[in-house]
Amino acid sequence: MRLTILGGGGFRVPLVYGALLKDRAEGRVTRVVLHDLDAGRLSAVTRVLAEQAAGVPDAPEVSATTDLDEALRGTDFVFSAIRVGGLEGRANDERVALAEGVLGQETVGAGGIAYGLRTVPVAVDIARRVARLAPDAWVINFTNPAGLVTEAMSRHLGERVIGICDSPVGLGRRIARVLGANPQEAWIDYVGLNHLGWVRGLRVAGRDELPRLLADPGLLGSFEEGKLFGVDWLQSLGAIPNEYLHYYYFNREAVRAYQQAEKTRGAFLHDQQARFYAEMRNPGASAWKVWDDTRAEREATYMAENRESAGAGDRDEDDLSGGYEKVALALMRAIARNERTTLILNVRNRHTLSVLDTDAVIEVPCVVDAGGAHPVAVDPLPGHATGLVCAVKAVEREVLAAAESGSRATAVKAFALHPLVDSVGVARRLVEGYTEVHPGLAYLR
Repeated sequence: MRLTILGGGGFRVPLVYGALLKDRAEGRVTRVVLHDLDAGRLSAVTRVLAEQAAGVPDAPEVSATTDLDEALRGTDFVFSAIRVGGLEGRANDERVALAEGVLGQETVGAGGIAYGLRTVPVAVDIARRVARLAPDAWVINFTNPAGLVTEAMSRHLGERVIGICDSPVGLGRRIARVLGANPQEAWIDYVGLNHLGWVRGLRVAGRDELPRLLADPGLLGSFEEGKLFGVDWLQSLGAIPNEYLHYYYFNREAVRAYQQAEKTRGAFLHDQQARFYAEMRNPGASAWKVWDDTRAEREATYMAENRESAGAGDRDEDDLSGGYEKVALALMRAIARNERTTLILNVRNRHTLSVLDTDAVIEVPCVVDAGGAHPVAVDPLPGHATGLVCAVKAVEREVLAAAESGSRATAVKAFALHPLVDSVGVARRLVEGYTEVHPGLAYLR
């Protein structure tokens, strides 16, 4: 079976390959094709994978190409993990927004809109090429903003594109762990949009254990989300929000922390990865050690500004192992081998949330088999969550409309309607600022 990874020179590709190396079952991936526009990054990552595979019998063969059509033609699965504009683009997203006093995070608020506006046209082109060159392939989308990009691609690939994120999985794992339950045996009642969802229940052997957690301040304050949001707020919500909702519930504090930080997250990653790829040009360096040391630093500093503003301290050791590659491989195995499983995924709504139309991409538990991902029926969201989901989905639709039409006015509308952008004037200045620093937004007229 052949797997194509778009953004194959990206830093996190070794996580995916490491998971593939552990898969010894029949019908596994035997060939991995890496595609990237940067030949130097491809060379660096290929070196890391070669060291990973040393001594592993029948390791998947790895090849690399800068030709997109060659990478896609006849493949079985596509992992799309592109970053349009690179980390310099992400740093600019943050800088322009923070200069206007609003959030510039890569998936939330103004930064997420800017990233979406330059990513959607590229993602749509990829979707069209997949439909033409590999019509039977399944696309697993890692690219942020994951829900928005998945919805854009679904207009050309239907339900053969599925978005993934490790945030809900990590959240469910932490809740199960603090309750003394096995995460593999727990049903997580999670619903929302990507980076905008809530755990409303965690059932073990048919019993919802979440009320026990919410009623115990000691337990509730002992893990990441309890420290980040505070016990009182979680008890008021009666649910455990995705960590990205910290940007909404504590927006002023988050913006202030980002403005006061020595570097934004994008600038930090830009500099860190520049050092990594520079070191990889040294033929005598241990590719794997350089990569793994860089990965550990990256994971430990994740959402550092939010945790500092909340007084949450350092991340727990158990939360430093990532997980998105495990979700991706579980999804691929379920489809390729018809190994029925349940995963939290970004898929078309169908009739899951009545407040949204059938084609809106949402993030919910899905039963996965050879026919793809099938969203499970969920209870309606409470009013406050429904309002936020509908507002952000409306913004996503304006982003898609702007990307399709090239309308600058529609782009302004997308920014202005977002709950974290507080003025039409600010929205106009954001569009001006972003079009100045991002050549990829030159299509907006």
